[in-house]
Amino acid sequence: MRALTLALISATIMVSIGSAGLAADGGQSTPADGNAYQFSFLSIDGKPLPMSAFKGKTVLVVNTASQCGYTPQYTALEEVYTKYKDKGLVVLGVPSNDFGGQEPGSDAEIKKFCEGNYDVDFPLTTKYDVEGAKAHPFYQWAEAKAGEPAVPKWNFHKLLIDANGNLVAEFPSKTTPDAPDVTKAIESSLAAKS
Repeated sequence: MRALTLALISATIMVSIGSAGLAADGGQSTPADGNAYQFSFLSIDGKPLPMSAFKGKTVLVVNTASQCGYTPQYTALEEVYTKYKDKGLVVLGVPSNDFGGQEPGSDAEIKKFCEGNYDVDFPLTTKYDVEGAKAHPFYQWAEAKAGEPAVPKWNFHKLLIDANGNLVAEFPSKTTPDAPDVTKAIESSLAAKS
């Protein structure tokens, strides 16, 4: 009986140690580990859109909405994308309904709106949460990396990822994509990779 009790205690300890190890990392990196390339989105057409597809490029990630006072920033986003894409810039629009319910449409409606009203040619993802407990893991990682400045407070918040997948700058919604601070950061990131 004593041998059985010792065996059960030993097995319990081993399970506890194993569980603790899994709980500690679960085979996954902690939120602040690694770079942006570990994350993947779905495109607005429902296809895989891994951030690793943008290795070696500078990526401006922007949470977007179709019914926001900042929605006209789509024009400047497209202009910045057109100006710098041949030098290695990608603009990635991440539609979100998190703020004011200003992106209520389906993916097909969002795509039609963006292409029809703003000639958007840069990649768009499907609709995602970008703040709070349900935020896409990319946004959780950005918050873990840079704190509050990386957390979107409204639509059209901007995160700049360098050619190595590092978060290098954050810009609030009111800062337009063609503002001097944004273009300077884009140009610095593009210059650093060449």
